[in-house]
Amino acid sequence: MDKIRINGGRPLQGSVKVSGAKNAALPLLAATILAPGTYTLHNVPDLRDTRTMLMLLQTLGASWERSGGSLRINTSELTGAEAPYEMVKTMRASVLVLGPLLTRAGCARVSLPGGCAIGARPINFHLRGFEQLGATTHLASGYVEARVEGELTGNSISFDIPSVTGTENVLMASVKAKGITIIRNAAKEPEVGNLIDMLTAMGAKIEGQDTDCLTVTGVNSLQATEATIIPDRIEAGTYAIAVGATGGELEITDCDPSHLPVLMEKLRSTGMSIEAKASSIIASCPVNVQGTSCPLQAVDITTMPFPGFPTDLQAQFMALMVQCKGTSIIHETIFENRFMHVAELQRLGAKISIDGATAIVNGIDRNKLIGAPIMATDLRASASLVVAGLVASGVTEISRIYHLERGYENMVDKLRRVGAAIEQFAG
Repeated sequence: MDKIRINGGRPLQGSVKVSGAKNAALPLLAATILAPGTYTLHNVPDLRDTRTMLMLLQTLGASWERSGGSLRINTSELTGAEAPYEMVKTMRASVLVLGPLLTRAGCARVSLPGGCAIGARPINFHLRGFEQLGATTHLASGYVEARVEGELTGNSISFDIPSVTGTENVLMASVKAKGITIIRNAAKEPEVGNLIDMLTAMGAKIEGQDTDCLTVTGVNSLQATEATIIPDRIEAGTYAIAVGATGGELEITDCDPSHLPVLMEKLRSTGMSIEAKASSIIASCPVNVQGTSCPLQAVDITTMPFPGFPTDLQAQFMALMVQCKGTSIIHETIFENRFMHVAELQRLGAKISIDGATAIVNGIDRNKLIGAPIMATDLRASASLVVAGLVASGVTEISRIYHLERGYENMVDKLRRVGAAIEQFAG
């Protein structure tokens, strides 16, 4: 199993290009199930999770071919409606095929999903929404089974809390439902907007994009289309945070700064320079002649649904706060088990204590982080360990990096090109 080895202490300098967003690509790939035809998707990242979704589509009867960052997917000959456990055990987003299969085939059987062990992330929001549209659902032998007799019918659906995948799944189930569907307390993340753009291009009628209330008027038919995956805001944010941790200056290109409003505000509050342009971010943090970062100030964060601070950047931000002057209070409100990276950061010398859903980070000098063998526990935790390893003196070896490969395209190569002493090796 591969590992990552980092010899820390080098500032980052240069330019790094952001890939397409994993969390946008997966629902758009699932949406190709909705109507037969050939779809063209651009800016699709080549990741473990996107490859898994493509294999799942192939299992259902689709065919596809990749050319660079573009995919052509033909779903004209779908014959299956089941996503088996062996196919989806490593990817929670597999549940996103439920809504499209209900719309296309009238039934679906999908294994309860796997993925990162960062919290319960129940799919009850999805199932309740399907039932309100007229489907029957039940769990049997580790599978979710859903079926509709006749046709789905529009209804008023309210989520208890905003759910990104719940919103996406119910949207895809409602686009051909008879009448009008209103989704209240809908997620407003940019990835949801990306899906709405694709569904609209397919012929769906959806009002309220970028708000918490979506109105869907069912249509009789949809057609295949062409769509482009938005840039990965979490990848862009990770590289901006890494500059704060290591020092230096990066131009982070092919991104959308409007997708990271709170992160940029928080990084500026630490003392970093953050310049937002139309499709890039210039992040800088000077380094003095001794190689120690100019002291940044600790700031507090609370993770919230968009446009708040993303939970997917909490672990990386904590790795930065480890080196900032003062104490940072980090509240995690989205996932109840998203502090598993803390023990690994402590192995490098971080001073962090946990009190329920709150982490208290006491900043230490940058040169007091010492490299050590550490282990990734989930996707974003693995990114936080890379950030910490880029700073720690000596050698840091990170195991279980398959988590990282689920959501970051060519991170090792990208970091090496901007000055990091980092390599991936078989261990």
